Formats: sequence, C-alpha cells, structure tokens
Amino acid sequence: MSTVGATQPIGKAPLVADFLDEKRKEIQARLKELKPMVEEYDRLEAAERALSGVGAPARRSANSAAPSAPAPTRRARRRASSGSANGRRGRPRGSGTRGAQALELVKSRPGITIPELAEQMGIKQNYLYRVMPGLAEEGKVTKSGRGWHPRGE
Repeated sequence: MSTVGATQPIGKAPLVADFLDEKRKEIQARLKELKPMVEEYDRLEAAERALSGVGAPARRSANSAAPSAPAPTRRARRRASSGSANGRRGRPRGSGTRGAQALELVKSRPGITIPELAEQMGIKQNYLYRVMPGLAEEGKVTKSGRGWHPRGE
C-alpha cells in the first residue's frame, strides 16, 4: 500500500478530510444556533450592571464571579466632577423664564393642567412635564389630580 507522507495511506486521506468538513459544519451550525443566546446573555448582563446602581445595592455571594463594572465614560467623569449635587450642569429645572411664566399662570388660574399651560404659553406639553415637577420640588406649586396649584396661597 502506498502512503502520502510517512504515516497516512492514500485511501484514507478523503475520509479524514470528509470527517473534518463534517465536524466543521456541525460546529458552525451549533455556533449559529447559540449566537442569539449569547447576544441575549450580553444584553441581560449589561442591563443587570446598569440596574445594580439603582435602589438597594445588589447582593452578591462570595463565590459569584461577577465581572467588574466598566470604567466610567468621559461624560460620566465630567458630570461627577462638575460639583453639583445631582450631577446636572446648568441651571436648576424650572428656574428659567418658562418656569416663572408657568408659575404666574398657576397663580392666576389655580387648578390649571399641563395641556392648558402649554396652550397658554404656546409651547409643547412635554417641556412642562419637566418644568412643573421642578417647581413642585422647590415648593412653589403642588399637584392635585391633573391640576397645578400655587403653594401656600
């Protein structure tokens, strides 16, 4: 029997190549099957890391091999070093001209709703859904049902 190289008979070479092709195709099929699960795992892991800083600290057992949190981004570092207590830059919510204008409308029409405020001010409602809670935090207005009222008047 003649041989290819020193150890492999000529008749056996196609069998080994076929076997390797078959195994390579099986591996590719399994990788294709597992890829969505790996992607889901990565998404869930990222979501868990993001939520671990919200609310109560996540408890981890001493044996868990949890990956460390990613390094903060440049934007997060800049926000943390800005000196403000809440991590925001710029003026406080509801402290601008629109906040003052909304406060005057609430004083003149107690119980006014955000859609009514937006119409009176000629602006979009979504802006007021950010401004009004800021005025409430400052103790300038209170919300009752859907309406807003001046505080202490």
